[in-house]
Amino acid sequence: MHPYRTHTCGELRKNQVNQTVKLSGWVHRKRDHGGVLFIDLRDFYGLTQAVVHPDRAFFDEASRVRPESVITITGQVVARTPETVNSELPTGEIEVTVEEFKVDSAADALPFPVNQELEYPEDTRLTYRFLDLRRERLRDNILLRSRTAQLTREYMTGRGFIEFHTPILTSSSPEGARDYLVPSRLYPGHFYALPQAPQQFKQLLMTSGFDKYFQIAPCFRDEDSRADRSPGEFYQIDIEMSYITQDDLFVEIEGLMVRLFTELSNRKIVAETFPRIPYREAMEKFGTDKPDIRFGLEMADVSDVFRESEFKVFRGAVEKGGAVKAINAPGAAEQSRKFFDDAEAFAKSEGAKGLAWIALRDGEMKGPVAKFLSETERQGLIAATNAKDGDALFFGAGPRDETNQLLGRVRVYLGNALDLIDENLAAFCWVVDFPMFEWNPDEKKVEFSHNPFSMPQGGLEALETQDPLDVLALQYDVVCNGVELSSGAIRNHRPDIMVKAFEIAGYDRATVENKFPALWKAFHYGAPPHGGIAPGFDRIVMLLAGEPNIREVIAFPLNQRAQDLLMGAPSMVDDRQLLDILGNNKRLVAEFKKALVEKTKET
Repeated sequence: MHPYRTHTCGELRKNQVNQTVKLSGWVHRKRDHGGVLFIDLRDFYGLTQAVVHPDRAFFDEASRVRPESVITITGQVVARTPETVNSELPTGEIEVTVEEFKVDSAADALPFPVNQELEYPEDTRLTYRFLDLRRERLRDNILLRSRTAQLTREYMTGRGFIEFHTPILTSSSPEGARDYLVPSRLYPGHFYALPQAPQQFKQLLMTSGFDKYFQIAPCFRDEDSRADRSPGEFYQIDIEMSYITQDDLFVEIEGLMVRLFTELSNRKIVAETFPRIPYREAMEKFGTDKPDIRFGLEMADVSDVFRESEFKVFRGAVEKGGAVKAINAPGAAEQSRKFFDDAEAFAKSEGAKGLAWIALRDGEMKGPVAKFLSETERQGLIAATNAKDGDALFFGAGPRDETNQLLGRVRVYLGNALDLIDENLAAFCWVVDFPMFEWNPDEKKVEFSHNPFSMPQGGLEALETQDPLDVLALQYDVVCNGVELSSGAIRNHRPDIMVKAFEIAGYDRATVENKFPALWKAFHYGAPPHGGIAPGFDRIVMLLAGEPNIREVIAFPLNQRAQDLLMGAPSMVDDRQLLDILGNNKRLVAEFKKALVEKTKET
């Protein structure tokens, strides 16, 4: 007989009754029923109930064994009586009468229970992540992650894509987030960078003649954590294709997303051909470039209604070049005053001075600002917002961009407060026509707003003849339920356009040649038109699992402060390693350590 198991803990059924079997696993739960000990034994595959009778020599040892200890048992499979069958377990019709018992690995007292889905501080869970991963919900999330990767590979290879693995040690880029730098021992003072994305490599593969590329790529960015963004590292489904239009790429991504969400989640996909929303329209209607379109409540521009209004707050916003925007919340007029007060409190928490509102009840407009409105303005509001009796209007006024963003957050708040968001839906959309450049008010200069390697709409002519802030790019985002899954673009494959685009953003030709030498050279030897995208793998799994936090679908994530509490990273390195990094210069090592101490004190 095998030293550990003849069967797994999820395998035994009634047809194995009277067989002698050996099982190994963790003590999931113990129960003492009138002197008879019941142990639920768990392994990766499931649970089996083991029964230890008090006349066994190992009964006391089995009674003392702690939960999560690893044991091996040998015994006979017996059928449970009808009244003791557990219909919720696949093995619920049998149990194993234990004849031999061995503790393979005793467990200490647990920092939190594994056999219950209770809330515990995240830092505790991450410190003991190996225990956390034994819990059913997290275990299922990691298995879902594996199935997502398998299905992605199956779909992509079936569509003719070739899987690649691009370098991890590469050069630093002047664009994007902060790099993670790796010092070179052989070249003191020089550094590799961990890739923020395989952007240049996948474009180089297109110039090398490979037509369809993909990989589930590790990416490294030194940026802050969010609920939907892991600090430090993440994975993306990196895709690039040659000789394509934007429409060609959309077909491939829509097919992949539909396949993943159809086969791996219970969510209903609203539309398998994703609607396309221009960037400026998204900002005006939803206040964000990642709109949640599972519900309405789109913003309406009512600036013209108040252009000559006696209501000074709204008229003043328009006179200063800003906007007055309104959200029509159907049926909200019947809500209590507390509902409106809570909405205003939310708006103030987001930086607003207040939140004006009007309720349409019994043919009248009621609320704090209703008394300031003329009949013409009342009719103008109804026409602009399609409001009817029983609806409520919520207003934002001020600089256009600030008002859009603020009211966009109010829109999501109202969607939740009015229970308009169906969690069983997956509503995808494309946001298209991003501006190529944006104005940085802090640095008083034009800079890239999205991806510097994108093709401007209109090519070189647009860059030479249009105001840079009017130039649109062939850039696009795919969004699901208000979560941005990916950015992508049709790439710029011409060196003359590349030079002009970077020149507008403040980089001269020499910078382009020095910072992007590989692309610069490759584009001089026949580069095909190409484009790509990189949906965030972790975010996709998060949505498939219905988890609000991305760390719940990553086996060993960093915490919100970019620390690995289990492995103790980041950590200091010893003098020997520093000597390697600093060219065996002991004086530099001493100065470096002193500087670190001072920096630590400041922090």
